[in-house]
Amino acid sequence: MIKTNSSVKSVMVLLLFCCVACQPKITEKEALKAKVSNQIDSIKGDVAVAFLNLSNPEDRLYINEEEEFHAASTMKVPVMIELFKQKEAGKINLNDSILLINEFKSIVDGSPYSMDIGDDSDDVIYGKINTKVALKDLMYSMITVSSNLATNVLIELVDAKKVTATMRNLGADKIEVLRGVEDQKAYDLGLSNATTAKDLLIIMKAIATNSAGSEADCTEMVRILKDQQFNDIIPHNLPKDVAVAHKTGSITGVHHDAGIVYLPDGNSYVLVLLSKNLTDFDKGTAQLADISKIFYDYMTKE
Repeated sequence: MIKTNSSVKSVMVLLLFCCVACQPKITEKEALKAKVSNQIDSIKGDVAVAFLNLSNPEDRLYINEEEEFHAASTMKVPVMIELFKQKEAGKINLNDSILLINEFKSIVDGSPYSMDIGDDSDDVIYGKINTKVALKDLMYSMITVSSNLATNVLIELVDAKKVTATMRNLGADKIEVLRGVEDQKAYDLGLSNATTAKDLLIIMKAIATNSAGSEADCTEMVRILKDQQFNDIIPHNLPKDVAVAHKTGSITGVHHDAGIVYLPDGNSYVLVLLSKNLTDFDKGTAQLADISKIFYDYMTKE
């Protein structure tokens, strides 16, 4: 048996220590990405993430940010922005009322279709059909309770093409607002509203930084978004003193949330979580909420 003397042992230990010490240290951003990626890997479905620290524009994280998703109800935020834009241009007055009619034209052939109360998240508005409703009230319902009927009325008013054009001017170059909700003929032909996580981040950032309209209008948009009634993702695992101005969207196998998170210390960030092909909707939703908590912990670390 060959014995190793103490000096050789000391050299070996020193070399081992040096090897360990020379390993590059993982950065906070790398640790964040690893945590988020691990959580995404646990979700049975496809997920995209976009994050931006509004206090430090260099502090951002993208995962699958250019992948296309059905926009679901997140497209209602661009419609809100267009409403304020046309208000500022003097084309509409949000205090004015419009006759609420439940009949719309398909973008495919102009054939009429109506909304079904059973497929809408806002049943109160159906009791107002054939009466006049203020545009600002329709807009509020479109965002806070995701009213599909209100959305279709407003899209016909402002024109979907103009909504998309306004998003292009903001720098969102992939999002497409083609039509209102429940246009089955369009859906069957693959003509659906689409977005990416990066584009929704650009849009929410524009609201947060008063770039989506006047400062007063952006402040009002944030106020409306803070009244969101569906809070299963971004705000779900956060403390009650954290304010979130956000818009969700969901259809079969799809659940999204895009928002601005306002922390008690004055810092804020934009977070977009998109998902599709979820095999377990409820579990996937909970896992997305866990991703939101990872970003909150990152932003509030001491």
